[in-house]
Amino acid sequence: MKFAEGDKVVTDSIDIVTKSVVKYMIKSGLKLCTAESCTGGMISQAVTSVSGASEMFLGGVCTYTEEIKMKLLNVKAQTLERYTVYSEQTASEMSKGALELFGADCATAVTGIAGPGGGSEKKPVGTVYISVRDRQKELVRRFDFYEEYEDLDRRKIRMLTTEAALRMVLELYDQKAEA
Repeated sequence: MKFAEGDKVVTDSIDIVTKSVVKYMIKSGLKLCTAESCTGGMISQAVTSVSGASEMFLGGVCTYTEEIKMKLLNVKAQTLERYTVYSEQTASEMSKGALELFGADCATAVTGIAGPGGGSEKKPVGTVYISVRDRQKELVRRFDFYEEYEDLDRRKIRMLTTEAALRMVLELYDQKAEA
């Protein structure tokens, strides 16, 4: 999916995936929470825009600094020093901390470089890490959106991250998005 047709394609896709997540979680009696960095609350906003989300969404935290990630989500200082804030390890500790903080059944966490600054040769702008977990299993991945999409900007990276995180929630439970 390129952005040639504008953001409407991605927005429609986010809406479809989000509605599927909300519907599945309600039907299954599961509660979701989020820990967001680079998306700045966009995942929480997408979920709460769906009618009925209050039945399955406990809340989210937007942790933009290392200090708050450590204080609220119990991300270890050693993890940040060894792997950096932009890593699978940090995303994993964020989702684990959110799961514990909210007492939810499922947590999603995102951290990455939305730009336009902050990137490096090893981790360019558009590098994102997502962790989704329940109490039994976890999916954690690196996304290199800069390799897949043209004309990326901060907003588009945040939108792609939101969609990917919600798709991973469905994947964790072997579900597919339904239009």
